[in-house]
Amino acid sequence: MDCTDFNITIVGLGLIGGSFAMALRELKPKNIWAIDIDKATLIAAEKMNIIDKGYTSPEIPLRNSDIVILALYPQKTIKFVKSNMSLFKRGAVITDTAGIKCNLINEIMPVLRSDLDFIGGHPMAGKEESGLKAATKNMFKNANYILTPINRNKEKNVNLVASIAKGMGCKRIVHLTPKEHDDIIAYTSQLPHIIAVSLIDCNSSILGISQFIGGSFKDTTRVATINGELWPELLLYNKENIISKIEDFENNLKQIKTAIINNDEVFLKERFENATQKRKEIGKGA
Repeated sequence: MDCTDFNITIVGLGLIGGSFAMALRELKPKNIWAIDIDKATLIAAEKMNIIDKGYTSPEIPLRNSDIVILALYPQKTIKFVKSNMSLFKRGAVITDTAGIKCNLINEIMPVLRSDLDFIGGHPMAGKEESGLKAATKNMFKNANYILTPINRNKEKNVNLVASIAKGMGCKRIVHLTPKEHDDIIAYTSQLPHIIAVSLIDCNSSILGISQFIGGSFKDTTRVATINGELWPELLLYNKENIISKIEDFENNLKQIKTAIINNDEVFLKERFENATQKRKEIGKGA
């Protein structure tokens, strides 16, 4: 990917934004600028040489940026685009990294200037930690990257964002509609976090629980270390999809519970064997 002709601005230098800066530095764009409300974070990023200059105000970088990457929570993404609409460089390509798409795109597209192109994006990468201190240039290595192009998007700009993702090391670029994205993510990302949180909360009556924990409990609850500011927003923005997935899970759990009550060994054996096979299939495609 040849980024040498582009000025790129990253909005939000947390875990994802900082990792973008580190990974993009390897692609040698003309300039990498950053916008963040925390001046100390910008100074740290400049000292790390992962950005060329940081700004707490958006005017200068937005007026000169060919590509703008929004590494913010959904509500802040929407607010930033709307409040700075007049500042974006003419013809700029804007993309985001948020974990929901329908609500975000429905809010942004009606007010987007006709010369701008907003392309929904979602890198399937992350950590339990947050902030620039947790960022790494290898965050996107071998990760999947979801793009949610719509009819208004220009193909060359969609290809540009895809090329950047590949240049950062992503192994697979997947195109989905915003609706498909939110439905799938409710199952593959949001539901596992909810299950992990619920499982952690089940142990409140057991004293000294840490003495009895093995690998299976640790693996299942790893994502219960959760960003309490971000995740309620993601779930409420994707309310219908996640409620549907929770109901599916409740139904499956109820079937297993009923089988245990009824001593239905045949059902349990068949269910576990089917699950084992499905998990193996997922592993092959990972």
